[in-house]
Amino acid sequence: MRAGLKQVAHPARWAKPEPWHDRAVTDSGATRTIDYSALTAPVSREEAKMFRAQARMQPAYASTSNVGAVIVVAVVASFFLFAFIGIASSFAQLITDLAQRGGGAGLIPAIVIPLIIGAALVLTGIGVFRSVTGGSGRWANWLRMTRFAAANGLVFAPHDTDPAYPGAIFGQGRSRTVLNHFRSADGRFFDFGSYRYVTGSGKSQTTHNWGFLALSLDRALPNMVLDSKANNGVFGGTNLPASFDKSQVLSLEGDFDKYFTLYCPKEYERDALYVFTPDLMALLIDEASPFDVEIVDKWMFVYSAAAFPPVEPTVYQRLFRIIDTVGAKTITQTDRYVDERVANFAANIVAPQGQRLKRGFSIGGLVIVVLVAVYWIGSFVYPLFSR
Repeated sequence: MRAGLKQVAHPARWAKPEPWHDRAVTDSGATRTIDYSALTAPVSREEAKMFRAQARMQPAYASTSNVGAVIVVAVVASFFLFAFIGIASSFAQLITDLAQRGGGAGLIPAIVIPLIIGAALVLTGIGVFRSVTGGSGRWANWLRMTRFAAANGLVFAPHDTDPAYPGAIFGQGRSRTVLNHFRSADGRFFDFGSYRYVTGSGKSQTTHNWGFLALSLDRALPNMVLDSKANNGVFGGTNLPASFDKSQVLSLEGDFDKYFTLYCPKEYERDALYVFTPDLMALLIDEASPFDVEIVDKWMFVYSAAAFPPVEPTVYQRLFRIIDTVGAKTITQTDRYVDERVANFAANIVAPQGQRLKRGFSIGGLVIVVLVAVYWIGSFVYPLFSR
């Protein structure tokens, strides 16, 4: 094991944020102070309503009134209305019959039961409405995140359109959206949030949710992926929407291979070793081992296999810690990098053969293809032998 690479236990996904104010030295040498108190501060219903009224006038919030949600609410409301009318009509007829027969004792339940059912339907309808539209809780959370952004020099948007990033999870499917989106207002650019896109159609339609962190780098670097082994699939294949040719796997020393599979372009192995020094490897194990990490062009991306929970101080503390440790070390480690195939530091580019990894097949996908092929061949062969 090379000096500097620590052996560590697999870390918890989120560490407990303590204290509520974090101080860290950024790559520029400045001290960053993060105040998380706004994320847990109480928000009254009146504050949420006032914020909603003001925010709806801003472009970032104008599209939060989902037309589809309104249609769903209208359909559900119609269902409950017709159900209540049907039940009320039946009991009204029952009450009439009981009154004509002089059944006074039966009138009480005949009146009380439809009232109870009606109240249950109304409460259920309110619950569905709040679930579909987000209710006041969504606006209270957005107010907390807006205050958190203002206190820490960030810009917040409840959702943004598809970001034009070169990373593996971006550009997939359709209806691509960033939710609960934070970005830096000045200094080195970074942003993080939850990324959603849709694939397939009809019954096979699937919505994919990711958490991501993007950090701007100074130097253009070869495309390299650290595929975390903590979030791989059943067959050990990558959970990323892109699979990479196994001939590009580079084994690193120490315990690093227990946590990540490193992919780098062929003939860029020396470049990868230049970037992933023992101290950077140790930081990656300590801070980012539950996540996939990709370096491409002038970007470093960190991918979570699930969307980031909103208004969770532990989530944001982990992300800032990755920025201020893994990100800062990556920037300083690569500040003099130049692709020897280009041999021009000022050009700050990577040769074409190092810009993108070669794609491959996932093990899980290959197994599915084989099973389908066997089934298809069997459907033709079996009738021949069953005669």
